[in-house]
Formats: sequence, C-alpha cells, structure tokens
Amino acid sequence: MNIELRHLEYFRAVAEELNFGRAAERLFISQPGLSRQIKQMEEILGVQLFERTKRKVELTAAGHFLRSEVDYIFNHLELTKTQLKEIAKGNVGELRIGFLGSAAHTVLPDFLVKISREFPGIQSSLEELSNAMQVEMLEKDRLDLGFVRLARVPNPLQMQVVHNDTFSVVLPMGHPLSNGGFKNVGQLKEEDFILFSHDYSSIYFDKIMSICEDQGFSPRITHKSVHALTIFKLVEAGLGVAIVPTSLKEGYDLKVNFIELKNIKQKTELFAVWKKGNRNPALSKVLGLL
Repeated sequence: MNIELRHLEYFRAVAEELNFGRAAERLFISQPGLSRQIKQMEEILGVQLFERTKRKVELTAAGHFLRSEVDYIFNHLELTKTQLKEIAKGNVGELRIGFLGSAAHTVLPDFLVKISREFPGIQSSLEELSNAMQVEMLEKDRLDLGFVRLARVPNPLQMQVVHNDTFSVVLPMGHPLSNGGFKNVGQLKEEDFILFSHDYSSIYFDKIMSICEDQGFSPRITHKSVHALTIFKLVEAGLGVAIVPTSLKEGYDLKVNFIELKNIKQKTELFAVWKKGNRNPALSKVLGLL
C-alpha cells in the first residue's frame, strides 16, 4: 500500500491541531476513523509520527520532519494548480512576491515595470510582510521572491543587494529643529522615539540603536509599529520623532519633515531573497532583471 494525498491531509490536520478530536471535526470525519488513518500511515512509513497519551498529542522527530515536507508538498500543489490556470490562459505563470514597505517606494515599482515589459505573460501577486514572515514563506515555497532588510538568511535561501539607502530623522512640522537647526541626532536625546518593532526588522532596529549610541544616548522608545504610515501619523501628532530609511519619505503626504543623515556610518541595504531550487519558471526568468 502507498501513501495517498488523503493521508497527508489527515496528518497535517493532526500535526497542526495536536488533538485528534479537533482535527476530526476540521476534516468532517469521525475521530476513530482519523486515528485508523494515521495508524495506517505510520505502518506504511514504518515510523511513529505522534506520541500519544491520554492528556496530549505531540509530534515525534520524524513527525516534525514530515510536517515541513507536507507544507512544501501542499504549497507546491497550489502553485502547480495556479501555474496550470495561467498557462491555459496563455500566460507564463504567476510570481508571488513579498516585500517590506520601503521596497514599495524604491525597487519594487521599477522591477514590476521591467517584468511587464520583458515578460508580459507573468502575473504578480504582492503581499507586504515582515522580514521573518517572508523568510518563513520562502522556505515553505509560499513565496517566490522577497525584499528584506536582513544581515543573513538561512540555507537554502539566496540573497542579492538591490538598493542602498541612508537614514533620515522624521520630525513633526513646527519642531524647533525642523527649520535648519538640526546638526546631529544627539539633539534629540530628550525626545520620545517611535520606531519599527524589533520583530519587524531586527537589523534596522539595531542600527537605529547604534546611531543614537554614537551620540551618547539610548533612545526612549514610547511607540513601535510595523507600518511606516502609522509611525509618520504618530510623529505628525507630536507623539515623538522617528528614524527611518530615507526612501520611505516617498508616497506620503503628511505634516512631517525628513532630515537625511548623510554623514553617519550607518546605512541600510535592501536585499532580494529567493529559494535555491525554486521550480517556478517565472522566477528563473525575472532574476536577471533585479
């Protein structure tokens, strides 16, 4: 007997719920029937996938490995179905792109224009995501290409610098330093700071800390966000100041002033990231356009 797709669907449900009752309800089958299917699957594979007690269900080491493989299998099946539909329409396929907000104001528009010009049959789906979420989705083949600010990525992901950027201070209109009086970040040491959260981009967060530390202070952070617009709105309302990649000043019409920090050592890089071995033909075609 061979493993069938239904076995993998049953396994995924139990692996995600870690409860046979809830997984059975989700699958619209009986709990004893689900248990039999999982036991049959373990017998076919010759390994135990779950540790079962009366109180809890846990994945074994083999189960953890299979879960990651099952994620890949189902994600690849979804991609295959999408690609088949696009090919049937006469298109080359779909490119799934994740990006940070700052990429939407710099690299991404030009990149999409190039794709449209060179490969008009490639359709793009876009999703703004954090660094960590992009990496996770690339590893699981739920994204084809990401735009991140990270120092490194895990194997088998590959990365390429696509944009170098400076930092800028963001001040509310009417701030005493916003009209020619700004000399360095040290003048803001008594201010409240509004920053992107550490979880959104740890390398960016650490660089902001180092910019302030170079001026002899640690910033008093009162608000954090994962969205540039939220940060700018809070600055506009007078709730603090911010330091952001300079490219983010494009595309917003708010009552804030950007002052570029040209003479500091800290810069920020935007990377394109993809998974080596990704089998989406659309990805292989567009990598040369980066």
